[in-house]
Amino acid sequence: MENFCGQALTCARGGRTVFSGLDFTLEAGGALVLSGPNGSGKTSLLRLMAGLLEPAAGAITWGGACIADDPEAHNGRLHYVGHQDAVKPMLSVAENLAFWAGLRAESAPGFGVRAALEAFGIPHLAQVPGRFLSAGQKRRVALGRLLGAPAPLWLLDEPATSLDAAAEAALVDAIGRHREGGGRVVVCSHGELPLEGAKGVALDRFQAGEGAG
Repeated sequence: MENFCGQALTCARGGRTVFSGLDFTLEAGGALVLSGPNGSGKTSLLRLMAGLLEPAAGAITWGGACIADDPEAHNGRLHYVGHQDAVKPMLSVAENLAFWAGLRAESAPGFGVRAALEAFGIPHLAQVPGRFLSAGQKRRVALGRLLGAPAPLWLLDEPATSLDAAAEAALVDAIGRHREGGGRVVVCSHGELPLEGAKGVALDRFQAGEGAG
């Protein structure tokens, strides 16, 4: 079983230890929900998981192999949706989704675009340029990349920001179907997405000087 794991992780930013002694294990079909006050390291942990930052100590592994040993392979197995929606203003919604899908070698042009549009309730926006979208619409498009091309690991930073109730329900449904297929999800959220059976990781338990608690 290819578990996604972190062992004895320490994160340091700007000369400050953000958290230390943090462990996690995420099995196929599993979900982790990261919680903690602002500055506790939730986004930093997501970036460590994505391979965008290196831990000051400890290691993150996939199937027992350190993700830092083959960053290209790790990048190919994940979707990371951060605070910035990264919707290209000159491209239409459909073109944005096709662009993201096309970054993955296994995806044919347009793979999953229709499914993404339907899942997040935006087929009527398919030909609308990104510059004309509202904040909530941009968020739906950004989340659509999750369905535009397959990836076993989803890393989501405040994914429900700017979403209405219908879009949030669509997100929860997409996460549920992803997990049913063996996918893994890590969510950073100040609210409470109803993710059945999710494990919690409270980042404030790993603040410097407090240990694992």
